[in-house]
Amino acid sequence: QVQLVESGGGLVQAGGSLRLTCAASGRTFSPGGMGWFRQAPGKERELVYAINWQEGSLSSADSVKGRFTISWDNAKNTVYLRMNSLKPEDTAVYYCALRQVGAAQYEYWGQGTQVTVSS
Repeated sequence: QVQLVESGGGLVQAGGSLRLTCAASGRTFSPGGMGWFRQAPGKERELVYAINWQEGSLSSADSVKGRFTISWDNAKNTVYLRMNSLKPEDTAVYYCALRQVGAAQYEYWGQGTQVTVSS
């Protein structure tokens, strides 16, 4: 099985930066994709940034383009999300997810890390 653990969330003022970390363990060989999602209270969960290795592509929400950057370290089985110029509307629980090669959806999810951006 795959286990994902997010870290790096916290309270930050608008305009500040945070780096989220997703550490994967278990059966992580050649995943189809990994991504960051977020969900704010009363809102639907949305894709923030994803790496689709199987398709050889990256995808991100329009609202974070130019501010957020995804990166990864294969040797450490770790994915990062650098968040710059944070806005109050970025406040949400951020989740890391993994999709195995051949899977139709993201079937493994972390517990989430809270990001709160104050004015």
